[in-house]
Amino acid sequence: MLQKIETINGIVNSFVWGLPMLVLLVGTGILMTLLTKCFQLTHFMYWIKNTLGGIFSNKTITEHTDKSDRQISQFQSLCTALAATIGTGNIAGVAAALATGGPGSIFWMWITAFFGMMTNYSENVLGIFYRRKNSYGEWSGGAMYYLSDGLGSKKGCKYIGKTLAIMFATFCVIASFGIGNMSQINSIAVNMNSVFGIPMIATGIGLMIIAGLVIVGGIKRIAAVTEKLVPFMAIAYTLGSILIVIFNYTQVAPSFVAIFKGAFALKSVGGGIVGSGVRSAVTWGMKRGVFSNEAGLGSSVMVHSASNVKEPAQQGMWGIFEVFADTIVVCTLTALAVLTSGVMDLNTGAMVSQAEKTALVSESFSVVFGPAGGAFIALAILLFAFSTTLGWSIYGTKAFEYLFGTKATIGYKILFVLFIAIGATMNLELAWDLSDTFNGLMAIPNLIGVISLSGTVSKITKNYIDRKINRKNITPMYSAFPIIQKEQEESVESEKTKSATIRDAV
Repeated sequence: MLQKIETINGIVNSFVWGLPMLVLLVGTGILMTLLTKCFQLTHFMYWIKNTLGGIFSNKTITEHTDKSDRQISQFQSLCTALAATIGTGNIAGVAAALATGGPGSIFWMWITAFFGMMTNYSENVLGIFYRRKNSYGEWSGGAMYYLSDGLGSKKGCKYIGKTLAIMFATFCVIASFGIGNMSQINSIAVNMNSVFGIPMIATGIGLMIIAGLVIVGGIKRIAAVTEKLVPFMAIAYTLGSILIVIFNYTQVAPSFVAIFKGAFALKSVGGGIVGSGVRSAVTWGMKRGVFSNEAGLGSSVMVHSASNVKEPAQQGMWGIFEVFADTIVVCTLTALAVLTSGVMDLNTGAMVSQAEKTALVSESFSVVFGPAGGAFIALAILLFAFSTTLGWSIYGTKAFEYLFGTKATIGYKILFVLFIAIGATMNLELAWDLSDTFNGLMAIPNLIGVISLSGTVSKITKNYIDRKINRKNITPMYSAFPIIQKEQEESVESEKTKSATIRDAV
């Protein structure tokens, strides 16, 4: 039975991740980059100032909502989204790309990320614009809503939009057990077993209990946990990687040379071929890039839509930052840590190390830090992967809610938690293959939605730039629904009046 599943999955995976799919992914990013006039570059300092800079200067970004308010802060939504994206893809995924696609795969990972910034931006803009509140008072948004209410509102597209929305939600629920659960937990269990000798089933049961306590508390409890966990783990891993690169600084320039040569399969000085060819480098770079930052999947939109933000474009900028932090920063540091440590021949792209793909990063850290390096990576994978599981539990819950209603989500949560124990003992390759397959299946309806609503994203972006940057006095575009649009306008005016009153009092 397992062999049949692997065979069928292999056929579907090859179809889903063929050239047309990769063209669709990158093509959507290119389209949105052009329509927004290369927003990620032309307004680089602006979105950095209003995301990373805003964390330290704007208290509304980090300010928590009241206990009775089911919204989460912008910072919490970012941390929860990063919790889901910064996972094994940043460690094991990058190592797998290097081992299979060669150093050149990193270049194509960068390309995917650059254009993926605007795909993620567009998803978040649409997520906020078409979101609505459920019976619990929580914001519910995502690809299923902008497919049904956005694409579905176009002439002759009502049933197409609804069908694609159901397809996306279904694929998301299934994918949550793969990319967001089994592959993550399996990576934790394997590493904890190899480094500390802890039985994999014991790791699975322990994580199942902890996850159950967090997930049952809903999005606010998950956001409260990830808000503390993500900054700590990201900073610790980043500093560790930087130390390795500094220690091996003489290999930094050759590593970049290998990346660029491998990207186009150029001849090296020694006459060998860097990497394993253009096709392999492109395929693995893009697959692992998408697995890592999830731009184009429409996944993180569901947690970004739960934010208390009012401006769609503002949350879109958090989407840009999410991809930037995940791939351009963390994945690049992982790649450099591996390439500069000597576990790969930079001239030929051949593996010097005999370690498994997922253990390459551990070996790279061990070169500098000794046995403590392997232990550090095992703990990093534990935190990265477990936080990803928490984030994806939200995605699956929201998709399940769309399909079966808010009250039915408790059944999904119970099943999701139980699968954590199953994932700990599952075959790792199958878990990764299943993740790739359903990633691709999720992306198809989502990208159709983004492309069909690209004009809406362009209008919202222009409206925001005209108001916030060019200081034009025009009506903002907060929501596709008149009632929500009016509520948000009144809320903004109330906040302005309150701020003016405080200023006058001072």
